[in-house]
Order: sequence, then C-alpha cells, then structure tokens
Amino acid sequence: MNAIEIKDLCKNYPGFSLDHVNLTLPCGCIMGLVGENGAGKSTTIRLILDMIARDSGTITLLGKDNRENIRLLKEDIGVVLDEVGIPACLNPKQVGKIMANTFRNWEQAVYDSLLEKLAVPPEKPFKDFSKGMKMKLGIAIALSHRPKLLILDEATSGLDPVVRDEVLDLFSEFTREESHAVLISSHIVSDLEKICDYIAFLHRGKLLLCEEKDALKEKYGILRCSKDQLPALPPEAVIGRKETAYGVEAIARRDAVPAGLSLSPIDIEELFIFMVKEANQQ
Repeated sequence: MNAIEIKDLCKNYPGFSLDHVNLTLPCGCIMGLVGENGAGKSTTIRLILDMIARDSGTITLLGKDNRENIRLLKEDIGVVLDEVGIPACLNPKQVGKIMANTFRNWEQAVYDSLLEKLAVPPEKPFKDFSKGMKMKLGIAIALSHRPKLLILDEATSGLDPVVRDEVLDLFSEFTREESHAVLISSHIVSDLEKICDYIAFLHRGKLLLCEEKDALKEKYGILRCSKDQLPALPPEAVIGRKETAYGVEAIARRDAVPAGLSLSPIDIEELFIFMVKEANQQ
C-alpha cells in the first residue's frame, strides 16, 4: 500500500494554479517536497489534509480517499504546519493533557520523552516560545499518537543545525517501520538530501519531477564545457545550463551525453536550481 497517491490534482486561485500534480509516496519512505516560495508546496499539503477544496483530481491517504471520514483518518496522520496552532496561554504540559483527550492512541510517555529530548520546557507558555521552540513542540505532538504518516510543512524551519540533525534522525527512525511514511517540505534542501528516498520538485504550481533521490543522482550530472561545445550535444541531453566566466555549466542526462565527456556528480539543490532557471527561460 502507498501512503499517499495524488492523481491530476488541480487547484486554481487568481494568479496561481496547481496544475495536474501527480505523485506517489510508498510506505516505508520519506519524500521531500522542494520548491521556491509560491511554488505550491503549502497548497499541496493543505489539499492533502482536506483543509481546502480541490478543483479536480484524487488524493488517497493510507489507502483511503482523504475526504472520507477525515477525523478517523487523522488519527493515523501526524501533522506539523509552518505555523503551529497552539493557544498562546497554554504550556506543553497542558497541551499534553488536551491531546490525551483528542487522540485515542496518545502516548504520554512518548510525548514527555520527546519534550525532554528536544529541550522543550514543559511549563513555559506557548506565547513565549521562539519559532524553533514552537516547531519542536509541534513535532513532539505529531509523533506522540502512533501516526503512520507524517506530513510536515517546513518543520525544520527555525531550528539550529544541531537540533535539525536530531529531528531528521527522528524522522528517519520513524520510517524504519515499513507501514510508516513521511512527506516533508523544506527550503533547506540539504536536510532533505540527507533523509529522503524520493524528491518532488514543484515550480509555479507544476511538478517538474518526482523520482527516487538516488536515481536522480545516477541519471544527471554536471557537464563543464566551452560555449562552442554545448551546441554539439544532443538537445535531449541538456536539461539546464548557466554561463560562467570560464564557459558553461550544464545539467545533463548521463545516458544522452556522448562517450568521452566526463560528468561531475550533482547534489539535489544544484539540480533544482538549474531546472528552475531553465523553466523560467521557457
């Protein structure tokens, strides 16, 4: 069973459209949703959670339509949005008591352990929390009711590098259960590259690609050549390029580049930047 299946998902706003998005997240895996501001990441996540109505398409979560019995389905979904919605007057200890009456499978011991691990003060009012502290509390809540699927929108935002690393380890540990999965959006592409099995690139409401991370690295590389050499390459070989003072850097498909040309390895952030720049020129 797949954790998430999205088919031909569309949502139109004045000046922006999410355009026929298709992606599949298998159980046991982590998918990173990458895109610049306004690309449609948060819109996609809100559609998945049925927080806004879609115009067309289908969304299946853990084998069920996301619009059917959403309250019951959300028992199996841990959610952290870019704004953690906790009343300002409450502290984490009080939040735990409320969540114990909200989720059937709430595990207080897990919650207390995560508060301690993430250094969240249990009796400090939420209104006095920093952005990073709010995110850590949201993560502790999301992981404490036996979810099978985590949906995280900029959940590492505001965290310092050491805490981000600890949180990423929590997400990786979560997916050791084959029935679990994580969808996480982030501007910090290096975080996603550390833990993700799949990468999905959104740009201006369109899905540029959605593939296994390791397959992307095997499929593409960086070609450094002169301006005169570039036109000699097959058109299908080059998916992005930029000119420098020393020549041209191009993202190329390894299987389409003539023998004898050497390609350097590429990281996911470089691939995304090149693809976005190429899309902007079309």
